Amino acid sequence: MKAKPTYLDTAESAELENISEILIKINRSAAVVKGGRRFSFSALSVAGNRDGIVGHGFGKARQVPAAIEKAAKDARKHMMRVKLTPEGTIPHEVTGIFCGSQLRLIPASPGTGIIAGASVRAVCEMAGIKDILTKAYGSTNPVNLVKATFEALGQLRMRETVEELRGVKL
Repeated sequence: MKAKPTYLDTAESAELENISEILIKINRSAAVVKGGRRFSFSALSVAGNRDGIVGHGFGKARQVPAAIEKAAKDARKHMMRVKLTPEGTIPHEVTGIFCGSQLRLIPASPGTGIIAGASVRAVCEMAGIKDILTKAYGSTNPVNLVKATFEALGQLRMRETVEELRGVKL
């Protein structure tokens, strides 16, 4: 049973403060036209409050600043709440798959830090995760890795939720 990431609605995300953004990747693509090359840029951004709320965004424009601004605005639209333990790690191991990227998130003991690649590290930092181990399999495309990370974070459940669903004390 796969759980889809649940994003905050616009009323919830509008009242959030202390949201900062990290730019993960800028991509330049060119279209060859009669007068030469026409460049366009795309930007991948992650926003969060470093306390359990994180979002990702993707923006395209003809200039870099406009693409970055669009990505940041999109990231603020697609916010989700991440379930963390009081120690600052995730409650259990999860696997996220998006397109050709597969990602495993493993809880770590306090003091381990964030062991992850650049794009996954940005998501974990913005979510407020302090200790985590990650391993990426397949494609390492930053866009797909970020989306696989959100897929994995959307599958997280706290002990109390599982006990309530099963009707059993764990």
